[in-house]
Amino acid sequence: QVQLAESGGGSVQTGGSLRLSCAASGYTDSISRMDWFRQAPGKKREWVATFYRGGAATNYADSVKDRFTLSQDSAKNTLYLQMNSLLPEDTAMYYCAAGRTLSSWDYWGQGTQVTVSS
Repeated sequence: QVQLAESGGGSVQTGGSLRLSCAASGYTDSISRMDWFRQAPGKKREWVATFYRGGAATNYADSVKDRFTLSQDSAKNTLYLQMNSLLPEDTAMYYCAAGRTLSSWDYWGQGTQVTVSS
């Protein structure tokens, strides 16, 4: 089993920055990918970004590309999402997910709230 714990959310103004953290614990060697998703009130959950642990490749949704950056501290089993130039439309609950395969999400965190005011 793997446990995921997100942190780092908060309230910022448009143009501000936040860094989200996703700390993984448990059988972390089983993880092939880690992702960030977000869900705003009344909207569907939206995929944000993926970190592939095998080759450290990354992929981003068009809506966050060039503003958000993934990084990993492998010693701490922690994935970071650096969010710059934040916009009101980035307001959402952000969730970390991890998968044992490249096509699955088997574990989810509880989420951390990001609020961007104009």
